[in-house]
Amino acid sequence: MRNMLLGALLVSLAFSASAQHATSPIGKWKTLDDKTGKTMTISEIYETKNGTLAARITENLGMPATCSECSGAYKGKPFVGIITLWNLKPQKDGTWGDGKGYKPSEDRNFNAKSVKLVDGGKKLEVKGCVAFICRTGVWERAD
Repeated sequence: MRNMLLGALLVSLAFSASAQHATSPIGKWKTLDDKTGKTMTISEIYETKNGTLAARITENLGMPATCSECSGAYKGKPFVGIITLWNLKPQKDGTWGDGKGYKPSEDRNFNAKSVKLVDGGKKLEVKGCVAFICRTGVWERAD
């Protein structure tokens, strides 16, 4: 009996973790190069103390060790640790947005218009805009 209860508990925990993956962008994501589609980094999206979402690079997979093209505080620093999204707020349509972003490979700040789960939570569309020009990048779940 005890084994059956333990098994049921483990199954329910596994189900709740996979269900959260499909509805929340929190977790680790592979960021892809816009031109080649090659995985560049692993970034982790996390909830901040004020309830907004942010993302930081946790692994460098395809870029130089340091960001020589970056300006400001990140100039010459390792890519790992760079904050790439911040202040993302929940939107009425179930997405996150109205935040800010930084693309270190282009040393560019942008307005993070929306972060939206697609493909059953396996992919993330990150839409960023500079002035009236917007682009959408696709990240793939890594965890």
